[in-house]
Amino acid sequence: MENLKAKSFEIREHVLDVIYRAKAGHIGGDFSVTDILVTLYLKHMNVSPENFHDPNRDRFVLSKGHSVEALYCVLADRGFFPYADLETVCQFQTKYIGHPNNKIHGIEMCSGSLGHGLPVCVGMALAGKMNGQDYRVYTVMGDGELAEGSVWEGAMAGGHYKLDNLTAIIDRNRLQISGPTEEVMSQDDQKTRWEAFGWHAIVCDGNDIDALDKALTEAKATKGKPTVIIAETTKGYGVSFIENKAPWHHKVPNAEEYAAAKQELQARRAQAL
Repeated sequence: MENLKAKSFEIREHVLDVIYRAKAGHIGGDFSVTDILVTLYLKHMNVSPENFHDPNRDRFVLSKGHSVEALYCVLADRGFFPYADLETVCQFQTKYIGHPNNKIHGIEMCSGSLGHGLPVCVGMALAGKMNGQDYRVYTVMGDGELAEGSVWEGAMAGGHYKLDNLTAIIDRNRLQISGPTEEVMSQDDQKTRWEAFGWHAIVCDGNDIDALDKALTEAKATKGKPTVIIAETTKGYGVSFIENKAPWHHKVPNAEEYAAAKQELQARRAQAL
């Protein structure tokens, strides 16, 4: 199997290039969620450019749609479209806008209005059950997003309908645009909360490919209830001067920062090989 840890740093390099070129993007959340997306798309999900219109494909929704640059780069790596397309991100009349756009091959739904991903995925998973199909449905949410009430409506429905074909993943990086999540809206009892809604809850290191692989495998094996993976991540993971810094939620590196970040990511990729 391909070295997914090295791949995750390669993807981060592409994300850095996209954001620097576009002069826009959510680099902190992109870097925290990259390992999750790499593990899903390169190891676990039954979805590809060839089967994307197959009714029995796995579905994925990036509910924290502001981290779209990471999703774009993973989709390009999987061959849904050429990397060259990403040279147009956030340019005039491009379809590669700053949130997921379902006019792009590989993207299920437009997202980014926070709190919508889980309820929509509950519908997708319920439809699969009703139609006797065996596809799986995945969504990634930000931890700041969990203050949205629609998340908990979706959680209640997912538990009620025992949707064991549904996995929700929380990018638990503990920072949102307005500061630490525990100061904005405390949520350190996430495991207990989700279990109360009838979910199987797993806590893992969200920047560890092996830990994510194990958690996703456990989710597939869990029957009779949906699974939530609370992925403990580091915002900006991979570049030391970006890590755990709230201002990097939405910030574009200058030329000096771009060069330093590029060098560090290349070094970390080489170390992972």
